[in-house]
Amino acid sequence: MKYKKYHKFKDSGVDWLGEIPSEWDITRLGNISNITASGIDKKINEDEEKVKIINFTDIHKAKNFILDNAKEYMLVSTPLERKNKHQVKKGDLIFTPSSETIEDIGISALVNEELLNTSYSYHVLRCNFTTVVNHEYKKYLTNNTYCLAQFSSKARGTTRQTLSRDDFRTLYLSLPPIQEQQQIAKFLDNATQKMDTLIQKQENLIKLLKEKRQAVISHAVTRGLNPDVKFKDSGVEWLGDVPKHWELSKLRFLFSFSTGLNITKANLIDEGIPCVNYGEIHSKYGFEVNADINALKCVDKEYLITSKSSLLSQGDFIFADTSEDVKGAGNFTHIVGNAKVFAGYHTVIARLINNYNSRFFAYVFDSDIFRTQIQLFIKGVKVFSITQAILKNCSIWFPMIDEQKEIAIYLDDKTQKIDKLIKKATKSIKLLKEKRTALISAAVTGKIDVRELN
Repeated sequence: MKYKKYHKFKDSGVDWLGEIPSEWDITRLGNISNITASGIDKKINEDEEKVKIINFTDIHKAKNFILDNAKEYMLVSTPLERKNKHQVKKGDLIFTPSSETIEDIGISALVNEELLNTSYSYHVLRCNFTTVVNHEYKKYLTNNTYCLAQFSSKARGTTRQTLSRDDFRTLYLSLPPIQEQQQIAKFLDNATQKMDTLIQKQENLIKLLKEKRQAVISHAVTRGLNPDVKFKDSGVEWLGDVPKHWELSKLRFLFSFSTGLNITKANLIDEGIPCVNYGEIHSKYGFEVNADINALKCVDKEYLITSKSSLLSQGDFIFADTSEDVKGAGNFTHIVGNAKVFAGYHTVIARLINNYNSRFFAYVFDSDIFRTQIQLFIKGVKVFSITQAILKNCSIWFPMIDEQKEIAIYLDDKTQKIDKLIKKATKSIKLLKEKRTALISAAVTGKIDVRELN
């Protein structure tokens, strides 16, 4: 689609922005709003007022940059004065002033309706407007490449990128007249809704593919590949029948366990020995990691001398020892490739004692049926802990080594085909999101004239 440009432009005075429509203004976010922090943490004290809070993850998961009553917010406590002072209001923008990556910093979401008894947590910021800005336009005001690039350039930190309140106050914005804000918002709402529909279809496809992947794995690791096999009662209620010739045991008899390095993010460096921490297990390298291929942070070579027990080889497993939700309990990664890898902070190491096929056990660990028992054992409210004791007490079932290999080869073939389709759908989503962002950025900087399109 080709867009008609404005006939009259002026120099914005901002190098990265270039020319803007002559009717538009250039201002800073601090000139049209107040930026505040709440200091409200995630604790609950019985003698304090209960309040719901908007968190970092709420902003990242917000559909079309919107926060509304359909979402479930965390319940915490805070003194009454602080609760009242930081009650969010319809029209507020909530920002992410810190992130592990530059790309995720400075994202905002709009409080789209009145949220009763709701504030915002200590690790986000509120933008309360002192100048009239169209409500719908606020969603797009800073969620564009021009503003996010400014945030990226100002971010400071090593293991975590951060922005100060002054960084938000000094953010340059191009601001159209109020009527045109409304026109732009209407145009973008319609255009992005169409893209979001396409994105949703791809996300639904990925969900179905992942369900199929899980069904294939669960069937193979509990029923085997022989359709004529005889079964026996496993004696485990949630497991049911398993092939008659398979063995049942506890993980403690097949694996040795230890912990990862006693380090923090501050110990991570760009060069040295690759290291896998619980964050990578949850977000990047679930199921398997290959340090020959995957980009990992490193630790100093001195740990080769002081912490050999945390050094992993091909076939070893690393479990994340904490999870923010029950679903993530039992997340692990399987070491593949020839490179040595350290298990980092918040991890539990599991090593096969006997000469079994580790790839088969990787698929067992990845099955919902195995994770069920971990989810039954874990305890927690906001954070769930997965201990060595829990893992050692988990039931495990397996055939002889030749059948282990046969099942692993079969599942490698099946899952690779499914993973290829998931990767294709994921790429489509990425391209659609890039197109969406580009369209928003063009509209909010006057590069396209939406007045001709509404």
